[in-house]
Amino acid sequence: MGDLPGRLLREARDMLEEGGLKQLNLRALASRSGITAASMYHHYESKRVLLAELAALGFGELRRSLEKADREAVAGGRLRAWATGYFAYARAEPAMFALMFDPEIAELPVVAEARDAALDRLHQVVAEVIETLGRREAPVDKITLAVWAAAHGAAGLSAARPGQPELIDDVITGLAALFPPNRS
Repeated sequence: MGDLPGRLLREARDMLEEGGLKQLNLRALASRSGITAASMYHHYESKRVLLAELAALGFGELRRSLEKADREAVAGGRLRAWATGYFAYARAEPAMFALMFDPEIAELPVVAEARDAALDRLHQVVAEVIETLGRREAPVDKITLAVWAAAHGAAGLSAARPGQPELIDDVITGLAALFPPNRS
């Protein structure tokens, strides 16, 4: 059977993308994977545990995607690259993204740890950008939260407006206009 837990996660992800969270259940997943329902419980004690593993996987993918966006960012564009990378992941993986922030799943330890790893990476990027700008007094934690919240908010608003233009560039432009760099 090879890597059965990994295969179960892949199948669960496919089911999530095909029918959403409500359609994903352990019995159907077991059947689809060619194992008995009882066997499923040897790997995942509950649907919630399975979903937490899946959400943690999503945060790992998001973090790697954001690290790639950061490496490929143009000079002076690291925070923009991070925000647009976040937005792009949300658009490309809507079912996974929704699961990652599902209130019943989001605070489970494995999910919180994976989310915190992505947030910690953003915190490092913000600190490095602030250092480059010579603005050591800038509140790194608050800027980190603002970038995350702006990207997340743009992703959520865009998801609620299918077929409408993407919002991330407008959000970034609006924030830049509202908070111009200190020129003193």
